[in-house]
Amino acid sequence: MKNNLFKRNLLTSLMLSSSVLVLAACGSSSSDTPPDSGEPTTPPPPTGLATFAPSGELSADITYTDYGVPYVKADNMESLGFGVGFAFATDNLCILADQVVKFNSQRALYFGPDAVPGSGDSENLLTDFGFLTLGIRANAEAGFEQISENAQALLTGYAAGYNKYINETATADMDPACAGQPWVQEITPLDVMTYAQGVALLPGAANFTGPLFLGVPNNQTFVTSESGEPLALNFDASTVGIPDTNPTEAGSNGWAIGSDLSATDKGMLIANPHFPHTGNQRFWQFGIEVPGHLKVVGGSLSGMPGIINIGFNENVAWTHTFSTASRFTIHRLTLDPEDETGTSYMLDGESVPMTTKTHDIRVATGPDSFVTMRKTSYYSEFGPVIVIPNALPWGTDQTGTDVAFALHDANLPNYDLFDHWLGMNMAEDIAAYKQTFVDFTGTVFNNAMAVDADGNAFFTDGSSVPNILPEALAQWAEDPLYQALTQQADLFIFPGDDSAFIPQGTVPFEQAPQLERTDFVQNSNDSFWLTNPAAPIDGLSPLWGPVGNQQSLRSRLGQKMLAEGGSVDGRFNRADLVDRLIGNRTFLGEAVLTDLLALCESQGATPVDMPDSSQVVITPACDALALWDGRMNRASQGAMMFREFAFEFNRAPQWQVAYDPELPTTTPNTLAANNTVLQQLATAQQRIVDAGLDPAATLGSVQFVERSNPTGTASGVKLPWAGAHNIEGGFNVFRSNMGNDGTLLPRHRYPLLPGSDLSAEAGGYHITYGSSWMFAMEFTDEGPQAEGLLTYSQSGNVLSDHTLDQTMLYSAEPQLRPLHFTNEDIEANATSTLNLSGTSLR
Repeated sequence: MKNNLFKRNLLTSLMLSSSVLVLAACGSSSSDTPPDSGEPTTPPPPTGLATFAPSGELSADITYTDYGVPYVKADNMESLGFGVGFAFATDNLCILADQVVKFNSQRALYFGPDAVPGSGDSENLLTDFGFLTLGIRANAEAGFEQISENAQALLTGYAAGYNKYINETATADMDPACAGQPWVQEITPLDVMTYAQGVALLPGAANFTGPLFLGVPNNQTFVTSESGEPLALNFDASTVGIPDTNPTEAGSNGWAIGSDLSATDKGMLIANPHFPHTGNQRFWQFGIEVPGHLKVVGGSLSGMPGIINIGFNENVAWTHTFSTASRFTIHRLTLDPEDETGTSYMLDGESVPMTTKTHDIRVATGPDSFVTMRKTSYYSEFGPVIVIPNALPWGTDQTGTDVAFALHDANLPNYDLFDHWLGMNMAEDIAAYKQTFVDFTGTVFNNAMAVDADGNAFFTDGSSVPNILPEALAQWAEDPLYQALTQQADLFIFPGDDSAFIPQGTVPFEQAPQLERTDFVQNSNDSFWLTNPAAPIDGLSPLWGPVGNQQSLRSRLGQKMLAEGGSVDGRFNRADLVDRLIGNRTFLGEAVLTDLLALCESQGATPVDMPDSSQVVITPACDALALWDGRMNRASQGAMMFREFAFEFNRAPQWQVAYDPELPTTTPNTLAANNTVLQQLATAQQRIVDAGLDPAATLGSVQFVERSNPTGTASGVKLPWAGAHNIEGGFNVFRSNMGNDGTLLPRHRYPLLPGSDLSAEAGGYHITYGSSWMFAMEFTDEGPQAEGLLTYSQSGNVLSDHTLDQTMLYSAEPQLRPLHFTNEDIEANATSTLNLSGTSLR
């Protein structure tokens, strides 16, 4: 959310027709239903589709193909989950084991109070108490019976498969990053469901564990002993600030090409999620089949129990991108002046006492020594109370009013996750795919794009967005105080003294952004607005994201490539899609390079006067740019020079033609040939030179992938890497992500230079984020045909043959590989088979 969200057409977007002014209860989302409401909203399983294994005897066949991709076949959903759970644990045991500990609030039990031992950061305490305050384990326990039998069966089988791997695999064959550790234990179906409830909060409440920990009245300590004695922590509360709601910078590109633009008159798809290459958001590729009922190939995030997040079946292909919508809201509670404890607030003119819950955790204080810590959490009608020092206090705010702030997350809980994705997996056409969004709100934080074999393309933002009714939104939009608070915090802040602002579940599907076309729908993480520039979407709640906003350079490149069309009379074939996906073009380079070189020529060897009164001769930068081929390929000389210029340009863009919302795909444009641009070029050159690097170096000599050893040290093996960056408007983007990857698994990190992704210590760009599970596919008369790649490979286990094989394939040259769908193709490329059996956990 950016300021232009509030500057353009806010009131216009709230002027919805009376037909749209409906309560969330009109939707069919189970997230609108309290946990104790009774029967699930899901339909019964299709006739003949078995859910649980007969007599509790689990059986799955796993066929492994090239690059270690497993295809799991079973006769019932529980056995399908069983096979997938075993195969996933084989490849990525440590990730899920770490996440089960995390979301069960047991990090302090196994790792002590600090994420960095002895640092006093108290991160494990914050995480443990934060997820207890949010109640995700309790929600999983309450909601398990509300999900369909299909989903229950998948979760139950998945846990059994994971446990079989742990119990029947020698420690020496397990990933050494976690093998033999006490926190690697058997799991239950509720552990899998708890994990999913935690994942649903990743773009929202999961980032507020610090503010939730601080959410106590001013006269109260954060934690006590079991007996109530205050416990002092070596913890600096002032380090807790306004959270980044996309800390891993999740992003993506997605294209669904319809029959009008397809050379075969059938549907086509580009899937290109940009996610971290380490941690809990790694994708994993696999195939699933229940003969006669379900056959899907694709990839999913870690821990998804047998369902494909991004993939295709015989009739429909789908992908998603990270949405601009807000999945949570903050509410300003006006405290009751008559309550000296500060734990009552005014709602509709009446005093309402906050409720409390007390949580205990065991904290390791040394080898075989523990202490129990206790914390009280406070709750309002809007959600749990949070505190962010110097921003969102529990006490007197900048207006002189005694206030507190509460957090509402629309995914708390979300019981639709498994059934929604399963519905997509089983969709037979776009109508059936769309119906899943009527029935469920389980895609959590994603835009969704899909196309069917007949070439019908569809887009919707499937996020779980709090349903604040339009009349309340209109009142908020005209309130100067709440507009100022929202702008200042860059978070949606609403009143907490009026029950009209209590979200009514999630916004129903009929009020969500959506568009169906036969040419294309696309998204590259800008809002829904220009899903297709020929049919702009507007008139929606501002919680969905901005309208009329300037597009990112990456969005503009995607829109430009679509406007250029394909090679078959303007239509696309699959080779065109592959080229667009991994061609490593850059929008900024195509827009300014010619003018930038002309500016270089006019400057010559004359020094550039810098703001600090120094002078810099930019001849090395200009010579490097003259060598650049405009792509971000391994052999592209001068590519680093242009990227570093792009970092500087991004801070103060210099365009002759300003942005015009009436021309959003073509403005701003034309480089302003001025001294600021020369200074930007000089600054970029000096950064490279000071790092000991050559401005004319090839990209492959300075951009690389380097894995960590199980102990977290650098392996020393640097694989050259092609690929662009968001900063220069790339499409196939990569970058260094040195922040928290959601796990405690050790990894090495290189310090980055200020204002850049460049690391002098690393000697370039250490790639840890970007294009991950990507593919280009088309429907044909012979069925779906696709090429794809999992850039960081299937397995995180360094002992596996498939921990680096796809990575090396891409490193040699950006390329995709054939994806296998038919059983004949799978069998022809089989490398091994496994007949798996076990006993149900029921």
